[in-house]
Parts: sequence; C-alpha cells; structure tokens
Amino acid sequence: MDLELSNDQLDLRENIRAVLEGACPPAAVRAVYEGTGNAAALWEQMTHLGWPGLSVPEGAGGLGLGFVEVALLAEDLGRATAPGPLLATASQLTPALLKAKAHGEMEEVAAGRRTGALAVSERGRWRPEKPQTVAQPAANAWRISGSKTDALSGGEVSSFAVLATHGRTGAPGLFLVEASDAEARPRPSIEPTLALADVEFDGAPAKALVEPGDGSSEAVERVLQQAVVAMAMQTVGACRRILEVTLEYAKGREQYGRPIGSFQALKHRLADLLLAVERATAVCYYASLCIAEDNEGRAAATHSSKIAAGDCQRLLARDGLQLHGGIGFTWENDLHFLLKRAKAGELLCGSSRFHRSELAAILGLADRGES
Repeated sequence: MDLELSNDQLDLRENIRAVLEGACPPAAVRAVYEGTGNAAALWEQMTHLGWPGLSVPEGAGGLGLGFVEVALLAEDLGRATAPGPLLATASQLTPALLKAKAHGEMEEVAAGRRTGALAVSERGRWRPEKPQTVAQPAANAWRISGSKTDALSGGEVSSFAVLATHGRTGAPGLFLVEASDAEARPRPSIEPTLALADVEFDGAPAKALVEPGDGSSEAVERVLQQAVVAMAMQTVGACRRILEVTLEYAKGREQYGRPIGSFQALKHRLADLLLAVERATAVCYYASLCIAEDNEGRAAATHSSKIAAGDCQRLLARDGLQLHGGIGFTWENDLHFLLKRAKAGELLCGSSRFHRSELAAILGLADRGES
C-alpha cells in the first residue's frame, strides 16, 4: 500500500483548491447562510469540470478515478465549506450506483443531471444495522415505506439511495428512490450549506441497487464505509482551514507590542492543533486507501477515520475560537462557517462515539453500542 499521493493526485488537489477558492469564497457561503444566494452557479462550474463523475467509469462519461480522489475532493469541499449536492452525490450516491453497475444512472450523474444522497439515519441516529424502513417487493419493482432523518443535501438532490430491510426476510438492501416520489422536509441545522432534510417514504416505487439477500449486508456496508470516510475527510478539511486562519490571525494580532503568536504558550497550543490535523488527515487517507485497494482492514480503518476526525474537530473548534478572542464570536467573522461545518461533520454518518464503540466491537473489546 503506497501511502504517498501521486503527482496526479497532488495536481488534482491543487486544481480543486484553486477552483474552490475562486468560485466559493466566504462571501458566497455567507449568502447561503443569509438566504440571499444558492449553490447553482457553483454546481454548474463543478459539472463543467466533471467533478460529479469523478469516480464514475469513463465508459459512463465519468473521469474513472478512485476513492482516494473522492477523499481529496471531500477534504477541499470541507475546507471551503462548499454548499451544494456534490459531496453527497460523489461519496454517497455514486458508490451505491457503482455497486449496482447502474450504467444509465451513472451517465446521468456524470452529466450533472442526477444528484443523490444516502438515506440511512432514523430518528436522528446512524444505525445501519437496524433500519426500520421496509422494502416490499412489487411487480417488477419495490415499494419503500418509512422515515429517514439527516439526509445530506436532502432538500436539493434528485434521488435517494435508501437503506431498508426486506419486509419478509429482514435482510438489508439499498434502493434508488426518486426525490419526486418522496417527501423531503428541510431539517433545522447549525450548518445550512449542508441542506439536511428528513425524508418520508410512503410506498415509494424503488429500484434495487443492492438487493436484500445473501451477502447484501457486506455490500451495503462497503457503500456506507465510503460515505463515512468522506464525511470524516471533509470534517478534517474544515479543521485544517480553522488552523490556517487561526495561525494567520495569531501572526497579525498584536498584544503588548508583539504578535500573540510569538508567545510561547500560544505556540504550544498552535503546535497541538497542527499535530491533531496532521494525525486526522493521515488516518483518513489511510482509510481511503484501504477502501480503494479493498484492504481487509477497511472496516476498522473507516471507524478510525471518524474517531480521528471527531477528536480533531473538538480541539480545533475550541482552540480556534478561543485564539481568535472576542472577534471569534461575531457573525461578521467568517470563522463560524468552519466551526459549524466541523461540528456538523462530527454528527453526520455516525458520531465519533458511535464509531469508537464499533471499533471496540471489531477488536473484541466491547459489545456494539449506539450512535
């Protein structure tokens, strides 16, 4: 396993970052927060660059890249606190379509005509092993009934990959449901750019992406792992940007005739922030490599990535805010966009507490817990 990014991957990250810095400045994020703007122009530019089809095979019109590249994209979407359905589409819907080899739907994703998100959480909890949503076989299709919460970009996407259990056997599966056949209700959130929604399915017609049966649990888990690692990666991206703006502020803010960043006590705190970000970044990239190479340790690495991201955001949100002093609390300062993105990322796709419990279970140290 090569733990170094290739030159092509480094170039991709540089290009993604440059585009987002120009197309998604803090002013564009603020417009979404204040209800005076949306992500339409940004989405159009992303589609023009082919980002929705980043991991879609070339035969379906995509770029044919792997999950490490998706993780690179997720990191910078978090760093820019970018609005829009790209994160959900690239890291949640597309893996499900790839698992199903749904060529037609992947072509629509690559062209920017289809967006989507996973619908997994129920009653505010990420509990993929115990979904209450039910799938009933119907004539040449399926019918989905149940409620999901906290669907990423749920108010913006055109389709959902819904986790549900077979009504008779109880086996899990993933099902593609068009948003027009479901009722999505915006969910109040500290982070409006994520456009979270609760979704109701009342006998909605669906297409099986992972059909319930033998081996379906493992197939579903592999799709969900990609969503978890991407969410961890975008959380770490937001944390890295918190570090950058905090360091910049500490170098420019003077007290007693000296930059506050020159004081030894603050140097120590800034060093701790850097260590936390670098550690979490390394853990997340290791997890993305495990997924890309289908390594046998992918489950443990996935849980570890969310744990590391959770630990990172707790430290960065606390010290980043404190080191900005009183200005860090103000609406006018852009820091709060990053703080809210990091905090929201901790709660989505399972909290670090949930994933710590799951990792302990894998290691035989404890029973499985809840998110």
